[in-house]
This record gives sequence, C-alpha cells and structure tokens, in this order.
Amino acid sequence: MSQAESQPGQQQGQTEQETPKVVEDHAAISPDQLAQQAMEGGLDLGTRLAEAENKLAEMQDAFLRAKADAENIRRRAQEDISKAHKFAVESFAESLLPVKDSLEMALKLETPSTDSLKEGVDMTLKQLASAFERNRLVEVNPQPGEKLDPMRHQAISMVSADQEANTIVSVLQKGYMISDRLLRPALVTVSQ
Repeated sequence: MSQAESQPGQQQGQTEQETPKVVEDHAAISPDQLAQQAMEGGLDLGTRLAEAENKLAEMQDAFLRAKADAENIRRRAQEDISKAHKFAVESFAESLLPVKDSLEMALKLETPSTDSLKEGVDMTLKQLASAFERNRLVEVNPQPGEKLDPMRHQAISMVSADQEANTIVSVLQKGYMISDRLLRPALVTVSQ
C-alpha cells in the first residue's frame, strides 16, 4: 500500500502550501502533465472536458454567425454597387430629356426659316451645355500655343509653324472629361 492509502487523514490535513496547484499557463506543459496536475488537484477531467466542449460549441456558433454577417454585408455591398451602376446615368439622362424635346419640336415646324432654325439650335446647344455642366462633363478645348498634354490631347499630325515645338497649332475636335477622368482626348495638330 502507498503512504497516501494508509494515512488518508494526513492528506486531508495538509496545508495549502503543500497541495499541488494547477499551472495556469497550459501551453508550457504537456497534456499528460496537465492531466496529472488535474488529478492531483482533485479536478474532474470529465467536467473540464464538458466545459471545453461547451466553450468550443459557443465559439463555433459565434464563428458561424460572424461568417454569415460578413456574407450578408458582402452581398448587400454587391447589390448597392449593381444599383449604382444601373442608375448612374439616370441624372444625366434626365438632364438630356429637354434637349431631345427641343430637337423634336424643331422637326415639327412645317416651314422653318433659317433664322428660327439657328435660334432653336442655339437654344438646344445651351440646354446641352447646361446638362453637361450639371453632370460635371467638361470640355477639353486647348488654345493654340498651349503645350501638348498627352494626358488630355491626342496629336493627329505635326506641322511646321512659327511657334515653340510640341505646342498646339489647331484643335480638330474638342475633348471631354467627366469629373477628373478623361472621356475623350482633344484631337490636335502640333508644331514640329
């Protein structure tokens, strides 16, 4: 018989200093040492296992909820982006409707005079310029003598001129920018 079995009263009478304590840092000891300490400290391994399984179940549930929340957020963001793309031109289209109405009215005139057509085209062009301005569509219309900017201008040809090299001689077609993004470069001729 061991000493603990022959003297049960002595083990119960031990002071706190003599009783073994479970080590808090479980990572520093092996599972066998942890089990030994649990048994010596009077802890029930079954209870500890049940507690660990309950904690694992709670963590799995929390993980699945967080994963579902993340998926819902991703799906909602994709829907918002899709709607933004779908309806991004809505404002621009609304501002172009009066331009279309004016053009249709001009075509309904039975015997338009040159002056009335010119006046109607001028008013329609102003409506179109207003629609462009409201939607931040800006002309790129460089002046002769300006330096060629390859980010905003496209040189179609080089001509000899009495000005500095790589400067704009003439504009063949205006360019356009929407906000800060180039939509179409201005087509220009430049000096040699």
